[in-house]
Amino acid sequence: MTPTMRIRRFSKLDRLFHLVLMITFLIQAGTGFGRMYTTSSWGTRFISIFGGYENAALIHHWVGGLMIAGFTIHLIYLITRVSLKNPWKSIFGPDSLVPNLNDARHLWQRFRWFFRLGPHPRLDRWAYWEKFDYWAVFWGLPLLAVTGIMLIYPQTASKVFPGWALNIAALLHRAEAVLAVSYIFIVHFFVGHLRPSSFPMNEAMFAGSVNVEEAMEEKPAWVERLRKEGKLEYAAAKSPALWYRIVYFVFGYSALLFGVYLLVNGIVYSRYIRLH
Repeated sequence: MTPTMRIRRFSKLDRLFHLVLMITFLIQAGTGFGRMYTTSSWGTRFISIFGGYENAALIHHWVGGLMIAGFTIHLIYLITRVSLKNPWKSIFGPDSLVPNLNDARHLWQRFRWFFRLGPHPRLDRWAYWEKFDYWAVFWGLPLLAVTGIMLIYPQTASKVFPGWALNIAALLHRAEAVLAVSYIFIVHFFVGHLRPSSFPMNEAMFAGSVNVEEAMEEKPAWVERLRKEGKLEYAAAKSPALWYRIVYFVFGYSALLFGVYLLVNGIVYSRYIRLH
């Protein structure tokens, strides 16, 4: 095992799921914020990018449908990943994103390490904050989907739910959307890309692999497990081409700047939020 060796961390399908989620999320954030701030001068200018209020609403609805389809496909994919021979290990094992007691233990160890009271936790393939990122999106999407469908088809929804439920749906949809945008463009981007150990970018999701030295420093239990299971050499991957690195650096930071632009203007023009 050489220091320059890279270990495959994400499959092509994992990266495709992430890319589709990124693009659809950016579109939904843009069209959603544009409509929510349409009574402000900034909102009027911004929503013109999407062809005005009605076109932005149409794009928002169709891309929302695409996100629901993507979530459904991802859910089916997860079900196929459960091993019938050993379901417990496939659901709660080290390669699963389902939280377990080790995550609570690692969080406590990280807390102690921060105050110099103990060693750094020996993380496996998924850190507790990565699992939190995943599940924050996982539970948020169904909430946005259900409330969004209720708002698109209010008459049909009113036949099933009382009228006041639409007001609750609108409130939940808006609150979850603002929370998601704030979390993704502040917490997720900082933890994933701007902290000292990852700066200027954590390339794992785009490149699909990580440097073995980086992996041994941050996820030593994962590397040791692969070595003991005889899978380390099979996990070897090639370095991404220079042109590809340039593409995903530009794309990644463009997405970050777009999110910061939405958040800053959202705060500045918060008094103009459209309530209906």
